[in-house]
Amino acid sequence: MTKIKIKKGDMVKVIAGDDKGKVAKVLGVFPKTSCVIVEGCKVVKKAIKPSDNNPKGGFISKEMPMDISNVKKVEEK
Repeated sequence: MTKIKIKKGDMVKVIAGDDKGKVAKVLGVFPKTSCVIVEGCKVVKKAIKPSDNNPKGGFISKEMPMDISNVKKVEEK
């Protein structure tokens, strides 16, 4: 396992994938799987079953984890 230099709350730039070039904040880091969740990147629609909170069910947009090698830390000025 390698040391991860990106932490929750850091600003990163996506350097690979569909969201290439976006600069956004890190919402979560998973060191065991070398993944990060970046705000507004790799967004998918998930189906939700009806429940007490949401009686109709439906769809929600959710950020999915991406590999840490696809992001680069950006210096804040």
